[in-house]
Amino acid sequence: MNRIFLYIVSIVFLSTGVGMAQVIHVKSPDGKIDMALESGEKILWSVKHENTEVIAASTISLTLDSGEVLGNNAKVISTKTSKVSNTFATPVYKKATVIDEYNQVVIKFKGGFGLILRAYNDGVAYRFFTSKKGQIIIESEEANFNFNKDHKAFVPYVRDLRENDMYTSAFEVMYTQIPLSGFVKDSLAISPLLVDLGNGKKAAIIEADLEDYPGMFLTRNNQTQQGLKGAFACYPKEERLGGFNNMNYMVVKREPYMAKTNGTRNFPWRAIIISESDKDLLNNDMVQKLSAPSQIADVSWIKPGKVAWDWWNDWSISKVDFKAGINTETYKYYIDFAAENHIEYVVLDEGWSEENNMLEISPGMDIEEIISYANQKNVGIILWATWYAINQDLDNTFSHYSKLGVKGFKIDFLDRDDQKMVKSVYDISKKAASYKLLIDFHGIYKPTGIQRTYPNVVNFEGVKGLENVKWTPNDDMPYYATCIPFIRMLAGPMDYTPGAMRNATRADFRPSNSMPMSQGTRCHQLGMYIIYEAPLQMMADSPTAYMKEQESTTFISRIPTTFDETVALDGKVGEYVALARRKDEKWFVGGLTNWSAREISIDLSFLGEGTYLAEIFKDGVNADKDPTDYKREIIKVVSTDKPVISMANGGGFAIIIRPEK
Repeated sequence: MNRIFLYIVSIVFLSTGVGMAQVIHVKSPDGKIDMALESGEKILWSVKHENTEVIAASTISLTLDSGEVLGNNAKVISTKTSKVSNTFATPVYKKATVIDEYNQVVIKFKGGFGLILRAYNDGVAYRFFTSKKGQIIIESEEANFNFNKDHKAFVPYVRDLRENDMYTSAFEVMYTQIPLSGFVKDSLAISPLLVDLGNGKKAAIIEADLEDYPGMFLTRNNQTQQGLKGAFACYPKEERLGGFNNMNYMVVKREPYMAKTNGTRNFPWRAIIISESDKDLLNNDMVQKLSAPSQIADVSWIKPGKVAWDWWNDWSISKVDFKAGINTETYKYYIDFAAENHIEYVVLDEGWSEENNMLEISPGMDIEEIISYANQKNVGIILWATWYAINQDLDNTFSHYSKLGVKGFKIDFLDRDDQKMVKSVYDISKKAASYKLLIDFHGIYKPTGIQRTYPNVVNFEGVKGLENVKWTPNDDMPYYATCIPFIRMLAGPMDYTPGAMRNATRADFRPSNSMPMSQGTRCHQLGMYIIYEAPLQMMADSPTAYMKEQESTTFISRIPTTFDETVALDGKVGEYVALARRKDEKWFVGGLTNWSAREISIDLSFLGEGTYLAEIFKDGVNADKDPTDYKREIIKVVSTDKPVISMANGGGFAIIIRPEK
């Protein structure tokens, strides 16, 4: 081993009751994180951050259908260390480039398998690999995450099951704060899952580079009161239409195994993101760093932007001479609104075609006329589709609509991430790229890195977004809004769909289908356009509502959806969040709070030299009673300033800062 790696990677031998165990340590570049792997009767991994034990000794393995356990009595035959320090471009992201710096060891074991261990300054990751001939069948995977204390955790329990199948759900959940020992037995949670280690430190369990393999849920490790373990859907054996409005493709029977796959391959990463303060979670790149590089050579055609959206506002427009609804006249109205407000896209959501046949257009819709009209106005059209419908004839569907001028598809009702669905997601993304089509995996699927591999995938749902306020009166959305930037957003962009112009107090809020409202203030909604990552960002309210609030609409239209730089400013999970993002020479600063009013000081040291003009939208003095109340002001600022902004209950703020000319 080269001397340069003696500090970052070390190997020791321990005598055990059954023989000699080998322990391999990998340290982060800054030396704060120590990841250890012990191979003996079992393979155990553990992680420390300085004096804090993050992951206690936890067993990991893969079991093949033959009964062979890749991890039992494992014998190391070689190790290879490396130190990586480089950057890579991220054209559709929250920053232009990502710093990729880590220490790595590749361990080969007898029996044609191995492990790759990586230690970054912000976390660790491991993945299995195999070198076996032909295909192999993975019966089960053991991925344990044990803790040495009964830490508090933010647990996103799986809810909203389709036909009571625990592995088919909406991936839309609130966070339950409980001690690890309180994790409900026989239930599942979705990653990322955040654990509070105390003293300001947090650990997030996450997966990345999920390809041709089922996604990882988390459940209670019944062998310890303070542990979690991975849970995985078995491979579908028999399927049928069902679920929500008969739009899901339900698994009726499953195979006794998780995955049938190539015998020589890398498996998904299991990772722990470690932060020393909550705000560090707001600018984390772990999933990008662990995911496969872009498979699209020319990304110049991928155009992020905002979308005028129809479904949330129930096509509720007024002061027109036609009956609003799913028809050509209505969509021309949306297109005119988008063009006048420099909004890049309009989505035609559910109802424009027969739900399970995308070539059967609904009465009243002239799809070719709509697309042609949009193209004349320099507005792109994105079509909604169920996964089942689009998957029936993927090539012909993409070919047909791309020739008509459609720019992308919003794909709904996946609601699964077993191996078959994950493979389909990659197939759809690759095929869409060949037709230069954008993809929004709205429903319902969480990101795990494909957004780097296929950057034409510009958004995902897997989040309990604004649409839920139309039917869930008891959800605490401002609390949730200040959780997801620290937790769910670690995985990737979120199709939360902000932009409500009817804003309500906690007491006055009520669900409404055709005239929906949001919980919290107007500036809470504006702040989301800066806080929430979404290269394809929806504007959820109706053109009529936006035109009545033109000042807010114009401000939203000026906020980009991808950025060159991100700076985390301040925040505490579930309480408040503030960050800044730069695009070219302008800075965009946003903040959100839960139902507690608070003041926050904005450190502008990220600005360069000179004087800047800051256009500020902040909660009005009466926003506690009328959440639509806001104040717009323009002030001069310099980098040494620390302006204090007051946020009302459920409030927020949004700022655009530009150099003074």
